[in-house]
Amino acid sequence: MSGTQFHVPVTQHPGITPEVVVDGIPEDERVWVPQAPNVWFRPLFFNRVAGGWCNLLRVRRSGVLSRHIHPAPVYGYVIKGSWRYLEHGWIASAGRFVFEPPGEIHTLTVDASGADDEMITFFNVGGAMIYLDEAGRQIGYEDVFSKIEMCRRYYAEVGLGGDYVNQFVR
Repeated sequence: MSGTQFHVPVTQHPGITPEVVVDGIPEDERVWVPQAPNVWFRPLFFNRVAGGWCNLLRVRRSGVLSRHIHPAPVYGYVIKGSWRYLEHGWIASAGRFVFEPPGEIHTLTVDASGADDEMITFFNVGGAMIYLDEAGRQIGYEDVFSKIEMCRRYYAEVGLGGDYVNQFVR
């Protein structure tokens, strides 16, 4: 049957939620949600069923961002700039993939590399982010639901409307 192609119509199953297709780096700066001074995240996908999310993290400052732990795996891919964990000797630089095993405590740090530099990393976060102090005590918590609400409030404030976040939620 070489060279022969058959066109068979495909009927999608009813009830399938639509895919999410968005520009990773948005033209509208308001899509970046502030997380801390000079730290933003750009939501890409919120998974309410499995309890995780995908986002871009953008950092435009040097220093320690957070000490945290995850109860589920995290996958990252560095798009621009670099970062590291104080607990390890490696540096996550542009083009590098990082797997973070569940249960590991790590301290995200961005080193100074230039006045106009920024770090952007894609993260696929399972479960939650549990923020810790220097002694390892919990001082904060984020999960898919708190991230959705953070976006909803911010998007309402900047004129995109609270429902803007719905396009990323499945």
